[in-house]
Amino acid sequence: MSDRDFDVVIVGAGLGGLQCAITLAREGMKVCVLEKNQQLGGSLQVFSRDKTVFDTGVHYIGGLEPGQNLHRYFSYYGIMDKLKLRRMDMDAFDEIELPGDPVSYPYAQGWGNFVDRLAGYFPGERGALDRYAKLVQDICDRFPLYRLRDSDEREWMDHRLTLNAEQVIASLTDNTTLRAVLAGNNALYAGDHGSPFYVHALVVNTFVESSWRCVDGGSQIAKHLAHNARVEGAVILARKKVVGFDFGPDGVKAVRTADGDVFACRQCIANIHPAMLLEMIGPGHVRPAYRTRIRSLDNTVASFVLHLVMKPGAFPYLNRNIYKFLEKDPWGVVDYAAGGWPSAYMFSTPATTRGGDHAEAVTAMTYMRYSECEPWAGTHNTIVEPGERGDGYAEFKHAHEQKLLGLLEERFPGLRAGIRSIHSTSPLTFRDFIGTPDGNMYGIRKDSSSPLRTFLSPRTKVPNLLLTGQNLNLHGLLGVTVGAVATCAELVGKTHLLGRIHAAS
Repeated sequence: MSDRDFDVVIVGAGLGGLQCAITLAREGMKVCVLEKNQQLGGSLQVFSRDKTVFDTGVHYIGGLEPGQNLHRYFSYYGIMDKLKLRRMDMDAFDEIELPGDPVSYPYAQGWGNFVDRLAGYFPGERGALDRYAKLVQDICDRFPLYRLRDSDEREWMDHRLTLNAEQVIASLTDNTTLRAVLAGNNALYAGDHGSPFYVHALVVNTFVESSWRCVDGGSQIAKHLAHNARVEGAVILARKKVVGFDFGPDGVKAVRTADGDVFACRQCIANIHPAMLLEMIGPGHVRPAYRTRIRSLDNTVASFVLHLVMKPGAFPYLNRNIYKFLEKDPWGVVDYAAGGWPSAYMFSTPATTRGGDHAEAVTAMTYMRYSECEPWAGTHNTIVEPGERGDGYAEFKHAHEQKLLGLLEERFPGLRAGIRSIHSTSPLTFRDFIGTPDGNMYGIRKDSSSPLRTFLSPRTKVPNLLLTGQNLNLHGLLGVTVGAVATCAELVGKTHLLGRIHAAS
C-alpha cells in the first residue's frame, strides 16, 4: 500500500469518526480519517475567548459511572481513565422552571432519588412518577446496543417506536405541572409535539443514571480518541476537506479533497450529514428514490448560544443546569411564534480547573430557526476558511445577545455587572464548524408518527459506503457511540465487536 492507499477512509473526525478509526485500526485495517477543520471532534470542539474555554456542543454527559453504558464504551476506547470530570449535583443535576411558577423542580441522579425528590413537590403523584421511571427504563432495555447486548436489532422495531413522548407523559398523570416538569429538559433532543417517547427515554435515562461535566471542555474526549487511534496506526489529517469520490465497480474507490489529494480505499465511512454526503455523490451512483428519501427528511431546529466571560468571583459556579421556559407549552417552544424569541433557554456554568466555587463563564442556549440567519446564508467563516458576514450580521447577533441577556438578568439579578465580555454563536456558526446543512442541533428529526422513515442503516445504497454519526439512530455522545459500534459491526461482526468491548470494560 502507498501512503494514500487505505482499507478504510473515514470522512469527518467527529466523535463517531474517531471511534470508528480506533475500532477498525485495532482490527488490523489501515485507516485514514479526513477532517475539514483545524480542530478535531465535531461537536466536541471548544473555543477560547479572553483565555476562557467554551464548549461548542457538549455541556454535560450521562452514563459515566462504572458499569454504566458510556463508561463501558469509553473504557473500550481507552479514554475513560484519562478524562477530567466533575459529577453534577446528585439531588439536582437539572432544574426545571416554568412560567409564573417560583419553584425550581429538581432532576436527581438515580431513579429512586429522582422519584423521591419530585414526589416532595408532587406528594399525590408518587405512583405516576414510579410508573414513569419504570417505563423509561423498560424502553431503554429494548435497545440492545444501549445495554451492550448482542441480539437482533429488529427486536425493538414494534409499536413502542410509535409512542409519542407528550402523549405518554400525559397518560401517566392529570397534573399539568408535573407533565411540564417531566418534559423539562427536552432541549436535549429538541423535543416537540412529534417527539417519540423512545428518544425521550434513551436521553433522560442516561443522565438520571449519572451526570457529569467535562472539566475544561469536552475537546479532551476528541484529543484522547485521536491519540489512541494514532497509537493503533490510524492516520488522521486535519484541514482536509472532502469534495467528492471516485467510483469503481464495487463502489467508492477513492476520496478526493479540495487541495487535490486522492485517497484510495476499499471501504469508506461518512461521518457527515447524509444530505451533504449525497451532494458529493454524482448522479448514477445512488438510486433517485434513496436520494429523494434523504432529502425529504426534516432536521432538528438550530440554536443560538450566548457565551459570557465572567469577572473573577462575580458569579457562583452552579453544579447543575437550569431549563427556563418562557412559554407554558414545553413541547411547543421549538416552534416559537414570530416575535416570540426566545421561548426557553438552558443556563449552564462550565466546569473549569481554575474556577473553584465561582464561574469563569456562563453559557445560555436557546432555539433559533436557521431562517432567521437567511440574509447571511451565503457567507462562510471558519479558521480554515475565514470570511466576513458584514455589519448587518454583527448587529443581528448583538440585538439577540442583548435580548437574551435581559432575560438572564431578570432570573439572575446582578449578572450583567459581573460580565467581562459577551460572545455568541448562531446557526451559521454551527453550520460552518460542525458541518450540518442548516446548523441544526441534533441532525435528522425523529417523528413518532413515522419512526422507521428516520432510521438510517449504516449501509448506504453504495456497496462499500457506510454512514456513522448522530443521524443514524440517536444523537449525543451515547447515541453517536452506539452508532459507531453499529457501523463497525457491519465490517467486523457485531458478536465479535461486542465481545471485545465487554472484555475491555
